[in-house]
Amino acid sequence: MSVYEPYDFETGGPHVYEISDGRVRVSNILLTSRCYNRGGLSNRAGNFWTNLTGTPYSYSDLNELTVVGCDDTGILDGIGFSSNCDATCLTPEDAISGYCSGKGCCKISLLKGQSYYSTIMFNGNNHSDVLSFNPCAYMFVGEQGVFVFRGASDLSDPNFMDRIRATVPTVLDWWIGNLTCQQLQSSVNYACNTNSHCIDSETQLGGYRCTCDTGYQGNPYLLPGCTDIDECLDRNLNNCEKICTNTLGSFKCSCPVGQYGDGRKNGKGCIPYNTEFPVIKMALGAGFGILSLVTAVSCLYFFIKKRKLLKLREKFFQRNGGFLLQQQLSSKQGSGESTKMFTAGELEKATKNYADDRILGRGGYGTVYKGILPDKSVVAIKKSKGLDETQIEQFINEVVILTQVNHRNVVKFVGCCLESEVPLLVYEYIPNGTLFEHIQHKSNWLSWENRLRIASEAAGALTYLHSGASTPIIHRDVKSANILLDEYYMAKISDFGASRLIPLDQTKVTTLVIGTFGYLDPEYYRTSQLTEKSDVYSFGVVLVELLTGGMPVDMQMREDQRNLSTHFITSTKENRLFQILDPRVVKEGSFEQLQVIAQLIKRCFLMNRDDRPTMKEVATELEALRNLTNNSWVHQYDNEESVGFMTEKGSTDLYTSSTILNDNTREFSVSG
Repeated sequence: MSVYEPYDFETGGPHVYEISDGRVRVSNILLTSRCYNRGGLSNRAGNFWTNLTGTPYSYSDLNELTVVGCDDTGILDGIGFSSNCDATCLTPEDAISGYCSGKGCCKISLLKGQSYYSTIMFNGNNHSDVLSFNPCAYMFVGEQGVFVFRGASDLSDPNFMDRIRATVPTVLDWWIGNLTCQQLQSSVNYACNTNSHCIDSETQLGGYRCTCDTGYQGNPYLLPGCTDIDECLDRNLNNCEKICTNTLGSFKCSCPVGQYGDGRKNGKGCIPYNTEFPVIKMALGAGFGILSLVTAVSCLYFFIKKRKLLKLREKFFQRNGGFLLQQQLSSKQGSGESTKMFTAGELEKATKNYADDRILGRGGYGTVYKGILPDKSVVAIKKSKGLDETQIEQFINEVVILTQVNHRNVVKFVGCCLESEVPLLVYEYIPNGTLFEHIQHKSNWLSWENRLRIASEAAGALTYLHSGASTPIIHRDVKSANILLDEYYMAKISDFGASRLIPLDQTKVTTLVIGTFGYLDPEYYRTSQLTEKSDVYSFGVVLVELLTGGMPVDMQMREDQRNLSTHFITSTKENRLFQILDPRVVKEGSFEQLQVIAQLIKRCFLMNRDDRPTMKEVATELEALRNLTNNSWVHQYDNEESVGFMTEKGSTDLYTSSTILNDNTREFSVSG
């Protein structure tokens, strides 16, 4: 499979190892490498991307992303999410066989139901410090638990890629069509035959598969369908002690004449009638004899169990940063007054023990559930996949920031739970999803007036974080996926896991670069110097999304159009602004509004961050734009005075067809 070219499963390809009910294992199809010499990068197998859309396949959550190397970062992009994996080491001894926790090897889990993956792989120093024992770096997606890291030998193995292709399979889920079981009940194309039933696909793409009913076997897709299993012919399929009678889909146990019981080995079995009285006498005698002992043992058992539970909760509380959180909150006057500490039992009950039908969404760091508290209030509960020592500070940072924020356009923090195995955060429930979803799905309510309102509300919230909070807060991950919409479609800024509190006497801080590709401030990426102007740049990308309906990074566009911010700047310089705007924006927005907001975005994208406006200035200009006359700029074009204002050259792209962006692939760029 060539680089940046999707694999066609209909015409042949990788070796198929196994096909089972709903799952297929094939030789590794998602593998890339980069090799170096003293002159730098010598060769690379390329960054891969695959798109299974339109096929019966999707990637299983049994897969994991693995990066092997000593100076390397691998980034995996899917639909609606992005994850990265860092592998570093200084000497061969740092890489320990059997361990893949970041020293020479790292792994991350993947989501279920993805039909598209693309990767980017890069390093910090061209392997110059580790070249003697690690000339190449590798990244691949394969079945969990199959690859076992062999330490230093893997770092220098010239045949590593061939071994991965031959031994580490990629797991795919498969389904039939794109209709649900309910839609197919009356269809002539329904594929499930007799004694089988339909199971809906677990992906958002739809589809179904067939499986035999309990007690039946065979191929549910071919006539005559599934046939009854005679469990009585195989002792491993029944638990009858004496007599087994086969029934359709099951079996029945019974006892011969002169005996009674259920006839099951793990039940009462078969007992002769003449032993009934002695058995009862022995049972009663034994029962009375040990009654007092059972009572004493039970009391001791519950006492010990309660103590163990208390110690376990205390252990979880300490491991999840409970003491650090208490210390942080105590240093902020009044910050913890409205923060509720929930018990693990309360949140288990609120989510029906974290039932699948309560899942609101999944991300690289955990799952968000819908919860209903005893007072009938609805909340969103964020459950992390796990929390190691390197993530505790980030988790506590999010809690501390949220306790100090009080703004109508910021998601309200309700409380947290630290006594469970993984930490839990509780927020107000925001029912209408993310702004990213509504932009990409072209929602009917997303008029130009509503886009301006959403932009103004989000800008107001960021202004509050920068200058209205008791301590300035830089969000550091501003993007449309972190702007939620409530029942009235009001904007709510969310996800403060990457945010930083900035002392009042400082204007910038040096930090590890954190953010999302396509939104990341190039100046921050280059210098690691974080200021509030980094949020301004990212918000500029959100404004371009609202204007164009495009993806921040889209690998299916031409190379010069893949990065949305760069494409926007180029289009404005070449007087092609109206070619890339969303048709609805062109129809409903006034010419003056579109010209003003385009200039505002260009200022947000200025490479020198000191020249960019503050969020307060951005919010003020957006609010002023909302007050402009909302007449279609198409009518303004009839005015001779406005014709000369359209472009510096006197020409216009008014009647040029708009470019419609798609969302199949992404690429990272910090230019423009």
